Amino acid sequence: MPETACAIQRQVAPVGDPSPQTCLQVARQAALLAVTAADEAMIAVCRSRAGAAARLEAVMHAAHKEAVAAEKWADRAEEYADDPTMPNSALLYCAREAVDHAVRAQSAVGVETTGTDLRAELERKLTATEYAERETERRREEAEREAEERAVTGMDQENRDQAARNRYLAEGHVAELGWTAGHVRVLEAAESGRLYWRDGQARQAARHGVWNGGRRISRERTEALFAARYLVVVPQEDGTRVLTPTPMGQAALALARLHPAGLHNSDRAAYESRFARVRRRHKRRDDQKSAARVLPPLDSSARKLYRKPLLLTEQQARAERDAVDGWEDEGGYCPGTDTPRPAAGPAARPAVRIVLSLHRHTAVQGALW
Repeated sequence: MPETACAIQRQVAPVGDPSPQTCLQVARQAALLAVTAADEAMIAVCRSRAGAAARLEAVMHAAHKEAVAAEKWADRAEEYADDPTMPNSALLYCAREAVDHAVRAQSAVGVETTGTDLRAELERKLTATEYAERETERRREEAEREAEERAVTGMDQENRDQAARNRYLAEGHVAELGWTAGHVRVLEAAESGRLYWRDGQARQAARHGVWNGGRRISRERTEALFAARYLVVVPQEDGTRVLTPTPMGQAALALARLHPAGLHNSDRAAYESRFARVRRRHKRRDDQKSAARVLPPLDSSARKLYRKPLLLTEQQARAERDAVDGWEDEGGYCPGTDTPRPAAGPAARPAVRIVLSLHRHTAVQGALW
């Protein structure tokens, strides 16, 4: 039985790349062999007679060239080892190049090509123990890097990747929105839950629920964002129309924050950008101008691909809520036990769409009054 187990172990022992330490050691040994061969060629020239001097000098120059190349690759391997962004395959490539030059230097001089032994060290199969040690070390390094990344970003690998994809989406789609920083401020006010519409004017309330007074918000930009379905009206019990971002508005706002360079410097520049995009769709000048006044929707691919990355704290809070809900679903209330429940809040009224005319034109979503 033990012999069978050993046989299976030998069969599954993988061919693994040598460790970075092995690559560095082999590269430096190869450089030393090449230099030694070049030195022997130089000594042979110094002791040669006139008849053999020309041939030995050619050998010396060839060996010297290979020795310089071997040392170059050994030095490069050390540089790569100090660079955490370089993969292990880069060190392996440097070590193989250094060994190749060492073998050629020894062959040119005519000495024993001991460099071939170094090739075997780079290409030999790992034993099961070595492979286990290599995997343990690799996982330890990955865990350390992951811990460092989490400490810096507050996110795990999956959400960091999503954040990177979001930045890529922002670079490709924010400029197409035809927005200025003013449009972002309107959506930020709506995101706070304090943007409301009354008497033909948009305002940001000083406090949530106090729908009187507050800072004025651009009426034109608010109407444009509402018409383009970036905002939706949520009527309150007292009749106040509170404006909140739609899912498309939330995604567009997040992308605009990721890539503020895609926002235009002025309303005029934003209008000209939109005009350039719609001018080919319409023949009449008036139709082109009317189309340019309307904000385009966020591209459908960006709406599908954008996902808000979650922080580790947010994931933990969600897991705790799911655990509480799951416990209640499975067992319900237990007498004498305090059951944690989310804090009760006022039930939100469903969002409704108000369709009225906007002066002379009919907007995509209707008017706010």
